[in-house]
Amino acid sequence: MVALARLGMNSDLPSEAQRDAAPSHEEEGKDYFVERQGVKFAGTHLLVDLWGASNLADPDLIDRALREAAIVAGATILHSHFHHFSPNGGVSGVVVLAESHISIHTWPERDYAAIDIFMCGACDPYLSIPVLKAAFQPQSIQLGEQKRGLVT
Repeated sequence: MVALARLGMNSDLPSEAQRDAAPSHEEEGKDYFVERQGVKFAGTHLLVDLWGASNLADPDLIDRALREAAIVAGATILHSHFHHFSPNGGVSGVVVLAESHISIHTWPERDYAAIDIFMCGACDPYLSIPVLKAAFQPQSIQLGEQKRGLVT
């Protein structure tokens, strides 16, 4: 925490869910990789491009939207940090998750946002998409998927 403070970064205290999330004896040796359709991997990484989007210069709205996106996907929020480049400029930030992260970089002057959603374990990053649509109201979305940590 002290290292983050020196960098000018804020970190929320752990949530109640995090404090109560001590692993049970059964979970201590658990492999958090997932297996779907015979493929084993660490997690799903979505690359989400929002075009014709709004609300891209409001760091508080962006923070709330990304936190909600994490929660609906089943993720555990550790902390978040957002930087607003000027009163009317873009925002860059991240919500750090126990299961990885959601990051965003916005260009309000182009009505464009680049969002990364990487989640491991049982989380479903696709459940975040409707939250992003509601918050940013894009005219179009380009979506790519990468399975990270493929076991061969």
